[in-house]
Order: sequence, then C-alpha cells, then structure tokens
Amino acid sequence: MSKKPVGAAAVITDSNGRVLLVKHNYGKYNWELPGGLSELNESAENTAKREVLEETGLEVAVERLTGVYYEPTYDMHHFVFTCKLAENQPPQPDEVEVTECKYWSLTDLPRPISDFTIARIQDALNTDVNRLFHVIGPRQWFE
Repeated sequence: MSKKPVGAAAVITDSNGRVLLVKHNYGKYNWELPGGLSELNESAENTAKREVLEETGLEVAVERLTGVYYEPTYDMHHFVFTCKLAENQPPQPDEVEVTECKYWSLTDLPRPISDFTIARIQDALNTDVNRLFHVIGPRQWFE
C-alpha cells in the first residue's frame, strides 16, 4: 500500500498585514507559501512549523487551521495554518530550495504565482469563512 502525500503550509503576516512568501529555485521559480510535504510520523501542524524553519529560518507557533485542500491530480491533501512568529526577526532564505523570502502586500503579490497560492492566502485571511474543505483543480499560473 502506498502512502498518501500530505502537505502543509503557513500563512504568516507582518504588523502591516503583508504575507510572507518564499521564491523557489526550481520548477517555475515561483513565489509560494512556506511549506512542503510531511515526513513519516509527522503531523500537518508540525510539518508547517518545520518547513517554515527550514525555508526561512523563522520559528513559528501554529494559530489555526484555515483550510484543507484536496488535489485529485496527486491524490493529496494540503493543510494551511495561520502562524505567528515566535520572535520578530527577518526571514532568511535557506538557499537550498528558496532564493528569496519577503513580505508582500495582498494587493501587490509577486509573479510568478499560482491561483492555488492566492486562494490559500485569501481563505486564511478571511475570518468570515466557515468552509474549510476545498477541492482544487490544476493550477493556473500568473506570470
């Protein structure tokens, strides 16, 4: 029996409401939420914390689950959490997978970025939404 992949990502905002994104050094060289695949015997919550630390050098506390996204193409679930910085420090890219990490205004998100990343940010910051589960289609890219 094969293991079903599980991913987790973090939505982290600064005092000005800007969201932290990381720029990948592979694939489409896109901007993305810090996150990645769960390791063996690791919860989605701990995956989000570990990935943030690995990609940005920042320690975070998980605040709340803001969405679970099922991606039929990969038979994969993605968990998204809002997270708070343990201490106020600037992010540092890991330079293995991430070349840059920066806070961005929601009205001026960088390119390239996927509709999936934008949707997860919007869902996380919209506190009126009660719908946690989403099925996503193939990603659309904004170059």
